[in-house]
Amino acid sequence: MLEGIVIDDAKLFNEKLKEWENFYNYNRPHAALFGKTPYERFREKVKLSV
Repeated sequence: MLEGIVIDDAKLFNEKLKEWENFYNYNRPHAALFGKTPYERFREKVKLSV
């Protein structure tokens, strides 16, 4: 998403960073989480502790 991009505008950088964070945490499966997203794993942990 941000690979190879140089951004001089701080506002644009923050927008792109937010897009990347959302993708990373809500859409991208992680092998260390057995194919789940960090958000899915978080929801499981919260559900177990309540």
